[in-house]
Amino acid sequence: MTSWRVVRIVAGAFILLSLALGIPGSPLFVSPWWLAFTAFVGLNLLQSGFTKWCLMEQILRKVGVTPGA
Repeated sequence: MTSWRVVRIVAGAFILLSLALGIPGSPLFVSPWWLAFTAFVGLNLLQSGFTKWCLMEQILRKVGVTPGA
């Protein structure tokens, strides 16, 4: 699996988890502050789209994940 696929999978999982923890109607609700984490992940995805730089991708490459799009 390439680094970009892993980044997308992890980002999607983080967003879904933070929504489950941050929306009051969810059975996993903890605090609405979890929605700030959703925004953080979204902003990082937006930033990486413009700058073509992603810290998580660099970390994944250092641990041996195959680079690629």
